Amino acid sequence: MRFRQVHLDFHTSEMIQNIGKQFSKQQFQDMLKVGHVDSITVFAKCHHGWAYFPAETNVMHPHLEFDLLGAQIEAAHEIGVKAPIYLSVGFDEKLARRHPEWLMRDENDQTNWVKGFMTPGWHQFCLNSPYLELMISQVEEVVRKYDGDGIFLDIVGERTCYCHTCIAELRAGGKDPRNKEHIIAQGKRIYANYTRKMREAIHAIKPGTSIFHNAGHIAQGRRDLAAMNTHLEVESLPTGGWGYDHFPLSARYAQLLGMEFLGMTGKFHTFWGEFGGYKHPNALRYETSLSLANGARCSIGDQLHPEGFMDQGTYELIGKAYSEVEQKEPWCTDTINIADIALLTAEAAGVGNMDSAMYTGRADAGAVRILLEGNFLFDVVDMETNFNDYKVLLLPDQIVISDKLKTKLNAFFGNGGKVLATGKSGLDENGDGFAIDLGVRHIMENPYQPDYFRPGFTLPSLGKSSFVFYSKGQKIALNGGIELGRREDPYFNRDIFTFCSHMHTPSSMNDGGPGMVESEKGIYIAWNVFEDYAVKGSLALKETVVHAINRLLPEKTLTTNLPAQGIVTLQEQKTAGRMINHLLYASPVKRGDDIEIIEDILPLYNIQVFLLLQDRTVKQVYLAPQMTPIAFKQNDKGIKYVVPELECHQMVVIDFAKQQ
Repeated sequence: MRFRQVHLDFHTSEMIQNIGKQFSKQQFQDMLKVGHVDSITVFAKCHHGWAYFPAETNVMHPHLEFDLLGAQIEAAHEIGVKAPIYLSVGFDEKLARRHPEWLMRDENDQTNWVKGFMTPGWHQFCLNSPYLELMISQVEEVVRKYDGDGIFLDIVGERTCYCHTCIAELRAGGKDPRNKEHIIAQGKRIYANYTRKMREAIHAIKPGTSIFHNAGHIAQGRRDLAAMNTHLEVESLPTGGWGYDHFPLSARYAQLLGMEFLGMTGKFHTFWGEFGGYKHPNALRYETSLSLANGARCSIGDQLHPEGFMDQGTYELIGKAYSEVEQKEPWCTDTINIADIALLTAEAAGVGNMDSAMYTGRADAGAVRILLEGNFLFDVVDMETNFNDYKVLLLPDQIVISDKLKTKLNAFFGNGGKVLATGKSGLDENGDGFAIDLGVRHIMENPYQPDYFRPGFTLPSLGKSSFVFYSKGQKIALNGGIELGRREDPYFNRDIFTFCSHMHTPSSMNDGGPGMVESEKGIYIAWNVFEDYAVKGSLALKETVVHAINRLLPEKTLTTNLPAQGIVTLQEQKTAGRMINHLLYASPVKRGDDIEIIEDILPLYNIQVFLLLQDRTVKQVYLAPQMTPIAFKQNDKGIKYVVPELECHQMVVIDFAKQQ
């Protein structure tokens, strides 16, 4: 995979004339050079259903008069740029109106994404219908005719469908379509059948062709879905609904899978297909750097104008980010992430729900945000991961304990591992009590919400007090653990006849039992603190969690004074005998209707870093790509160095002496 990709959308209505009239090989190539682009995904078929080449299995856009796809591939290859080929699978609006019986339906017989044909928008096809064989033939034609550098198939994934074909098939197999589990199981079979048939069809013509099926998110805990692709593309447009928490969370899982992957953002101010919308160049500099820092390559989304010319402003914008990426590539290939902490997300554990930003549940988002702001090195893990590779395991808010998880945790504890569990985490699946010994006994779900936490330690920024925690909690009693802080009940919950002041009732100062407990196996905090932090962002929540992690992790691999809005990772290039410390800093702000944007990036100075590096001798430390050496001190525990200036992204390379 290349590092500097553009995903060039071209969803173009049949109501628009002059398609591709202004396409010029020279202008296309010039813009790729301006953008420092080395791979561009070009369109064979769009969501409207039209082909952009003379097709036998489809219909070319009625206002296109030449082979645009072929011309783009030729132009790209002529200057050494790769050209994967895109085909829309889930959407084909032209065909949807001819074969509405092939569309997905919900329980109310409504279509998906829009509920009918009197609303502008797309209608998704069921891949259990005759549409699948037609789609396979369209892909086969493209693979036969063109020397593309891969196939990108869009709007696919496991679905729940109640169309007449799916219902008939379920009933014929003795299943009940009123049973949601039967519908879900069928959706899994349909998707697996689609990916298998598509892979067989493509590789029968061109073995080894790269294939990616895009669902908009890499599902944590579903390695079977990831393995249906040859590589991964993490679609994550921060301003398009995913937010700035989604990519770090997804990348810290994707890199563990051992597949090449890229981070896909967009040049748009908001969402795909926003003509005339542009990010600030600093946003793209930061987002592409974030990909590199997490072991990913880069992709930036654009959309070609219907008349086929490449927008110069867009490629000047992209070039400001990709010119930097180009210089950084040698330190970003074949890397593995170094992590002290494993985060078992609710998604990976198969519990909870995706209740916040696109594809990110609140508990998971709050956990990754605190880990990033606390400058911790972490991975996102699933039930197939070896927990013994980590020192601390986070179980955020909703991780009830199955038999399989209990077995893995017991092995982890036996190896000296510690957990931080919060809220319902640690309880058995039936909620009858704690399935692992966290030094506490479960009484019931706490009847008060919100209530108060009075820590038995001093929060660094806030001192001693009782702090409101807004989320649901569990009422517990000590059972061998040591209390680190207690719960204080309010006088009463806010209700019709019992309310006080503008918001919630103050603390009654009564002892409501333990709120934070330490035991041999870790620390338990009795509230859904990660969900609370995702929603409220309270400093007391973060400093409580950071205090707990610091107790469980007295010797961190990396320690730094980077501010909270910074991001730090440590990647290792084993074959080159070096580690790369990535430091990033930008501060997204809210603009308009809840859109996070990055505009100004302020430089930071004299960032201190300590790396725990026992039994490894450091030969040199330098800034990359500048190749500027920096001073370091090494003792029997590790090394210290100071990064003189950080502007957006800085890589620090630690070269090791060859071991004898």
